[in-house]
Amino acid sequence: MRRTNMTSRRSRSAVPPGKTIQLGLFPLSVQLRRIQPSFNEWRYYGLSVQPDLFGGAALVRNWGRIGTAGTQRVDLYPDEGAAVNALTAMIRYRLKRGYIVTQS
Repeated sequence: MRRTNMTSRRSRSAVPPGKTIQLGLFPLSVQLRRIQPSFNEWRYYGLSVQPDLFGGAALVRNWGRIGTAGTQRVDLYPDEGAAVNALTAMIRYRLKRGYIVTQS
């Protein structure tokens, strides 16, 4: 069986060489997307920090295929600082997975 020279999904970089992404110091909402027509992938990922009714904060995550309602998840945190830390960690993870920032 002969192997062709195909790149794996994990080996591709989200940011072209020499180009940097600048986010705000403490972003409260970010929109990400990953479009790879060769793999039939048209995905979005939205993150936002919202106050909750009990004095804490919630990290609201929306994701799915572009053009669909997708899925939503709400993670509760004791304060806004902890939610923003979780948001920045999620941004780093998604950038490693090939997403790009479309709006912050």
